Amino acid sequence: MGVSFHRLQPAGLIGAAGRTASVALYDRYLAARVRRSEAETPGRVAVVITERDLLEQGAYRTLESFLDWAFGYDAHRVLISVSVLDERAVPALRRAFEGLDRSRAVAVRGPDDVDPDTATEAVQVNIGLGGKREFATAVRRVAEAVDEGSLSPEELDAERLERALVFPEPPDLVVKTGAERLSDFMIWQSVYSELYFTDVNWRDFRERDYLRALRDYQTRQRRFGR
Repeated sequence: MGVSFHRLQPAGLIGAAGRTASVALYDRYLAARVRRSEAETPGRVAVVITERDLLEQGAYRTLESFLDWAFGYDAHRVLISVSVLDERAVPALRRAFEGLDRSRAVAVRGPDDVDPDTATEAVQVNIGLGGKREFATAVRRVAEAVDEGSLSPEELDAERLERALVFPEPPDLVVKTGAERLSDFMIWQSVYSELYFTDVNWRDFRERDYLRALRDYQTRQRRFGR
C-alpha cells in the first residue's frame, strides 16, 4: 500500500520552523523514493537555461549545486546548455563557467566551435551553440568529406553524421526550467531523450525539483522511437 506524504507530516507544525521541518522531510521522502526504486536514474543529464537566468543572484551557486545533485544520483555526464540573445555575451559567460568549482573537469563550447567534443570531461557547457547551427555544420563537414573522396555516399549514415556533431552524446534526461519549450536545443541528440519541463525558474530551482525530475524519469518506459 502506498504512503501519502501528507500523512507523514507531524501535526501541529506552525511558523517558519515548522515549514522548514516539513520541507526537509519532503526532501528526504523524495530522495528515499529515488534511491529505493528499481528503475535506473539517468546517466547523461542536460539542463537548459538562458543567459537571463545567469544574471540572477546565486545562479552559479545553483549550477554547482545542480552538478552535485546530478553526480550524487549516478549521472556520469552533465551538459549545461545556455541560450543567448546576444553573442557578444559569450566570452564573459565562458569565463564565468571556466571559473566554476574545478573539482570536476569542464569543457566549454561556444557558437564558433565546430569540432566534435571527444574529451572525457564530466561537465560539458554549450553557450549559444544552437541545434540548427550545430546540425548544419555537421552536414557541411560530412558533405566536404564526400566531396574530398575520404567518405563515400554509401558510408553516410546516422552514426557518421552524429559523430560530426559538436556534442555527439545524446542525453537521457533533459531538464528545462521556466517554460515548456526547448527552442533551438540539440535537435538531433534529444530526439529520444526524456524531456522534463518545470515552471520553476532557475533562480528558485532546488534539490527537490531535481528529485521530482528523477522520479518522473523513473516512471517512464523509454522506447527510443519503437
